[in-house]
Amino acid sequence: MLHCADRKFYVGHTEDLEVRLAQHEQGEFKGFTSTRLPVTLVWCDEFPTRYEALTAERQIKGWSRAKKLALIRGDWPLISALAKNKEEKERASTGSARTECGANHLPPKPAN
Repeated sequence: MLHCADRKFYVGHTEDLEVRLAQHEQGEFKGFTSTRLPVTLVWCDEFPTRYEALTAERQIKGWSRAKKLALIRGDWPLISALAKNKEEKERASTGSARTECGANHLPPKPAN
């Protein structure tokens, strides 16, 4: 995970971290990081397969800023708490949406 000059995070995966980091720092990749230089490596991990690295990348990209900061600090209890909080919000939101769409909540039919 890279921390960009505009305080945003970039998450990616590679087979050669040193080379990829140098490419980002030199602006070789047109796009997200090239317009937010300089970048700083703030978190990395190794995975047994490229597929597992890609899976982790996609998961982390979906995380909130607070959760990414907790990952950078290695604060696993906070990561877990933030994940549970999100799950509770999603359940509440889905539950209320189902209730509002029920037959008892339909608007009255217009008079003819």
